[in-house]
Amino acid sequence: MATLTNASRVCLRGMTKQTALASVPVRALATSASLQDSAAPSAYGYQATFKGQSKGAQIPNFGNYMSDKAPATNKLFSYFMVGGLGAISAAGAKSTVEEFLKNMSASADVLAMAKVEVDLNAIPEGKNVIIKWRGKPVFIRHRTESEIAEANKVNIASLRDPENDADRVKKPEWLVMLGVCTHLGCVPIGEAGDYGGWFCPCHGSHYDISGRIRKGPAPLNLEIPEYEFPEDGKLVIG
Repeated sequence: MATLTNASRVCLRGMTKQTALASVPVRALATSASLQDSAAPSAYGYQATFKGQSKGAQIPNFGNYMSDKAPATNKLFSYFMVGGLGAISAAGAKSTVEEFLKNMSASADVLAMAKVEVDLNAIPEGKNVIIKWRGKPVFIRHRTESEIAEANKVNIASLRDPENDADRVKKPEWLVMLGVCTHLGCVPIGEAGDYGGWFCPCHGSHYDISGRIRKGPAPLNLEIPEYEFPEDGKLVIG
């Protein structure tokens, strides 16, 4: 019995080894078949990643969009367009700036008021003339020799606004001043007051023959505008 049992075990072991060897090619064939099946397109649209590049990874061809003309022709047209647009833009900017400057510049009537020319031959000695310049009155006094001497002998240290007569005139016989009181802007009266010059009746300011404040609330002398004598007998104010 023991011998029969051992013989049976040996036969079973041999059969198991043969069965294992026979199954190896079957598994290898099954694996190869599954790889071939996976390489083929699936019915559901799946494609193996190791087959190759997809369409999305390929560089597109732009040949249909390229110009058939020579590159030099295309560049010449581009340069022409850029230059034309630049010239048009420059012309528009120039026109805009010119219109802006015209609107900002003074008009003809304002320029006419900027300067006033006065004929001094029409003013006798010892008389005053009042003209309008830039909306303000201007006093022009043709002074006599005695008036000039009186203006020069005043001690300027006693004046509220010290100023020599020579510093207020370009020619001693001609005194040119703005006819506006330096207190509150009133217009003084000529040949009046305690000092023989000008008097402001509004608040009692007295100016001498040189237009300097001598008495009253005015703090400063009458203002001297810009003027010149371009020729004998002509005065230009402004």
